[in-house]
Amino acid sequence: MENNRVEYKEKLTDNLEKEVVAFLNYKEGGSVYIGIKDDGTVIGIENPDEIQRKIKDRLVSNICPNIMGLFDVLCEQLDNKKVVKISLASGMQKPYYIKNKGMSESGCFIRIGSSAQPMPTQMIEDLFKKRVQYTIADIPSRYQDLTFNQLKIYYEGKGKRLNENFARNLELLTTDGKYNYLAYLLADNNNLSFRYAEYENNTKIKLKKLSEYGFCSIIKALNFILDKLEVVNDTFARITDASYYREESRRLDPVALRELIINAFVHNDYSSGDTPIIEQFSDRIVITSYGNLPQNLSKEDYFNGVSSPKNRELMRIFKDLELVEQLGSGMNRVMSVYDRSNFEFLDSVLRVTLPFKEGFEAKGKLKSKEKSKEKSKEKSKEKSKEKSKEKIESFLKLNPACTTQELVKLTGFSRSGVEKILKSLKEEGCLIRIGSDRKGAWKIVKK
Repeated sequence: MENNRVEYKEKLTDNLEKEVVAFLNYKEGGSVYIGIKDDGTVIGIENPDEIQRKIKDRLVSNICPNIMGLFDVLCEQLDNKKVVKISLASGMQKPYYIKNKGMSESGCFIRIGSSAQPMPTQMIEDLFKKRVQYTIADIPSRYQDLTFNQLKIYYEGKGKRLNENFARNLELLTTDGKYNYLAYLLADNNNLSFRYAEYENNTKIKLKKLSEYGFCSIIKALNFILDKLEVVNDTFARITDASYYREESRRLDPVALRELIINAFVHNDYSSGDTPIIEQFSDRIVITSYGNLPQNLSKEDYFNGVSSPKNRELMRIFKDLELVEQLGSGMNRVMSVYDRSNFEFLDSVLRVTLPFKEGFEAKGKLKSKEKSKEKSKEKSKEKSKEKSKEKIESFLKLNPACTTQELVKLTGFSRSGVEKILKSLKEEGCLIRIGSDRKGAWKIVKK
């Protein structure tokens, strides 16, 4: 018999959305059966496949907010007759409502006993105040002529292939089938810029260089920033007169730095129109991202690695591409190296300041300081050539779709210098080009 978690319907009717909304707003969810009378008599349906398709289309198109992942539509056999079962979970973005009725008493319903009842205005307002805010998947993209060749290359690089339904599978569409803001972030071309500022000293008085990475897939822009910081955070040495030891160290912990950059990208509030900013001073790196902590996440939870992704759809893609591992695991590594004093929570802004390490770790004995400068210079020149090749290979390994102009921007080499290195690598059999110059990608060949 029908109860607070079960609803029977003889056939698919116009009020299906009402029943579904009521279960989504109910604390325990529920199930709707098509092909069963109110008294529990199974009468079955003749065309379960068509009914299932219609139900899925209606639920996705006619209910807000997006309920993908909250329902399942199955065909079951009861009393030797086929019925359709709609299983519904309780949603996190209450109140759910019928799209063309709006967030009102005629559009919002709640399950009371064995029936769906209109939700009182006060309950609607209270639930809305507690509601998890809209995500970038709910915001339509201003531009709809989007392409995703870069995204496909990154997925293929991880042994995964995006099929023709990838836009819906990755939640790149709004409920009415348009590309959303997540799709815009991941598209080959967009108007988003991620800034990297370099200052002469430890103040903002004199800007040495401002680089902009972006106008492309956010994945590609992120890899550009990570590549840039890999160079900035290179191992360096200090030699003292007190000993003949060469002491070397990275300026910042590389794992923690990578984690904090990825966090800034994946948790940034893009609905504000702002993007993360990285600033390099003579004594520190400052990472700024926009947006407050999620309503259900305290600072204590944040520092303890409790995960509550602000952009869960983007986090899912980052996980597919192995940019993140288990949710929240990276913060544990960060907090093992840095402490809470490095974090600053401002109005709608999170700022992380990472000071360059002052001490260096001893790595081995150093040859006499009176070593021939001329010989050292020749060695340095050869080493520089090899290092330049390694740097190009490193960028191409992480970003196979990287263009010559982008390599110029990343490395600081001249265009002719980059072209010579690419030519040399190809002649040595270490590098091949797959596809056209415009849409193709580089492949590193291990010899």
